[in-house]
This record gives sequence, structure tokens and C-alpha cells, in this order.
Amino acid sequence: MERVVGIGGYFLRATDPEGLGAWYREYLGLDADQHGLWRQEPEPTVFATFPADTDYFGSPGQQTMLNFRVENLDAMLAQLRAKGADVAEETQEMEGIGRFGWVTDPAGNRIELWQPA
Repeated sequence: MERVVGIGGYFLRATDPEGLGAWYREYLGLDADQHGLWRQEPEPTVFATFPADTDYFGSPGQQTMLNFRVENLDAMLAQLRAKGADVAEETQEMEGIGRFGWVTDPAGNRIELWQPA
């Protein structure tokens, strides 16, 4: 049986695609090239489904949520706050999984930041 072997991309609609791309580069350090190609570090990726009425993604209109792995969650959240990003006050820890925090991009998309255990 054929199967998928990884995530090939994640695409966002934006009224200002260049500006939103610049935000991801400046605020999160995502070093994608001019075509959006980004070579991630080889670590696990989670694919999970949630109930339709979840409030975990923030806005009820947001159908998916992007999760980025980070090495130091506290340092990343402090960096984002210093730049004036919309960072959630709370963090969450799941034993054996890691720690989580959230930021909302300028287009209103809630993004999860994960420091694996």
C-alpha cells in the first residue's frame, strides 16, 4: 500500500502574503527561501484530529492549527512578546510530551509552539 511519508507543505491564505511571510521569518525565525522551501530539523511531527467544537485553536473559524517545535519555549515566548506579538499568557505542560505556548499571527491564525520533553 502506498502511504504519505511526511508533510510536504502548509499553505495559508492572506490578504498580504508577502507581509505575512515576512512576519514568520522575523518573529519566528522561519528561514524559508523565496519559494517557501524550509528544511526542518529531523524530529517527529504530530498529526491529530480534534472535535469540531474545540476551542483549542482559538477562533471557531480556524479549521487547522500550525504547530512549530522550539528548543526553548520560554525564550521564544519572551522574544515574541518583546517584538509586540500577540502571545497567550498561559502555557501548558503534558508529562512525557513537552510544553506548549501560543502566538497569533497578524492574520489571526493561532499557532502552537512546542518544546518536546
